[in-house]
Amino acid sequence: MLSAGIDAGTQSIKVVVYDSEKKEIVASSSSALELIEKEGGVREQKASWWIEAIEKCFSALPETLRKELSVISVSGQQHGFVPVDSSGKVLWSVKLWCDTSTSAECGEIEEALGGREETARRLGNPILPGYTASKIRWFWKNHEDLYKKMKYVLLPHDYINFYLTGRAVMERGDASGTGIMNVFTGEWDRDAAEATAPDLSSRLPEIIQTPGIIGDVRKEIAAKLGLSENVSVASGGGDNMMSAIGTGAVEDGVVTMSLGTSGTLFSTTLHPFHDSKMRLASFASSTGGWLPLLCTMNCTVASETMRKLFDEDVRSFDDSADKAGAGAGGVMMLPFFNGERVPDYPHGEGVLLGLRQGNTTAGNIARATLEGVTYEFLLGLDAFRENGIEVKSLILTGGGAKSRVWRQLVADMTGCPVTVPVIKEAAALGAALHGLWCLSGGDISQICKAHIVYDKASEAFPDASKKSIYEEGYRRWLGYSEALSGLFR
Repeated sequence: MLSAGIDAGTQSIKVVVYDSEKKEIVASSSSALELIEKEGGVREQKASWWIEAIEKCFSALPETLRKELSVISVSGQQHGFVPVDSSGKVLWSVKLWCDTSTSAECGEIEEALGGREETARRLGNPILPGYTASKIRWFWKNHEDLYKKMKYVLLPHDYINFYLTGRAVMERGDASGTGIMNVFTGEWDRDAAEATAPDLSSRLPEIIQTPGIIGDVRKEIAAKLGLSENVSVASGGGDNMMSAIGTGAVEDGVVTMSLGTSGTLFSTTLHPFHDSKMRLASFASSTGGWLPLLCTMNCTVASETMRKLFDEDVRSFDDSADKAGAGAGGVMMLPFFNGERVPDYPHGEGVLLGLRQGNTTAGNIARATLEGVTYEFLLGLDAFRENGIEVKSLILTGGGAKSRVWRQLVADMTGCPVTVPVIKEAAALGAALHGLWCLSGGDISQICKAHIVYDKASEAFPDASKKSIYEEGYRRWLGYSEALSGLFR
């Protein structure tokens, strides 16, 4: 069976065709996307760009494979706001997850719901700037005439599903990142909707509670994409939800750590939860469970910044960090270059500490950079364990996972064995496997075990001799972070 996974990211649209019998990706294509950037944190895209890119991607795939496709599933960047009218027209540019121009609206919604802590207790999450709710409120406040014409609120992957099938629905995983869904019940919260914008409840689509097939590709779209008739479309999900499938983090104890521009840490659990300290996002999964998730704003941002400062390539930067050794000679970095979400330092900055005449070397600073970023992930692992979520092993993805030094550092610092999937396109592969699962049924964990292969050569196991070094380092890192917190909030 051939299934297609569409990964609609911020930088590009990617399409992979997965052959379930050969257990491999047999074709792939991608098309770059532009980004509208304006002062005040505006980050937008045109929904029409996604459709144009999808059409380009499918046209680049072999015709014979397109004609043999059985199912399509979409992974989309979370939180983006796509306002659609009754004719299917998109009423405004899509405000993306990274758009921070609606921060004021977050506070307005939380105040109407009784404050941040009460909002998080009630819904499972506070209203963060990335979430969809504040974008909707901004749209109503600034473009009330267009708001009144809006029939549906859709997320990026929902809009692509709408384009493919003509059906406007939203599945529970992606919906849980809007700030309007109650993650404990899986339903829209009417008070949260009312606090966001007038009569919003009537504009929210049906939430798909059970993953499955939502329809077939419309005949005219199938013809345009070069598909046969009766190609099914699965419910799909947000990129983090699909990455959980694409890396195999679909059962208790398996945690995925993504070392990308930003950093994410997530796992799948069978019970809803609420992190009272608000370190973890309380999302639902797209496999029927929940997806506790840590998101940091700085990961390879930090390593790339310091690598360029020292004018080193990736290999030499890694070699310098490796030679410096665990603990970086006492040098420490708080890697909050873009501000930070966890810890909650919106005005955070990158800071080097512990510098002395004898330890101020490029190697120690390189090592401190990788260690400082990884200490942030320990905050998430602490939160997982405090909320009863077991951590047995780590799966690494993202650009940082290519680094042998960083993989070993993660294993040593966390005390967990580390592995890396052979197929790097976690979200696209996850979408393809999700489509296969929705069409054929079965156990999603068994499907992942049957189709996801890990790179034995990239495995890393904890070195017990490093344990005390990193325990002491983590205490120092937390102390420095807390001591400077007044400057960062």
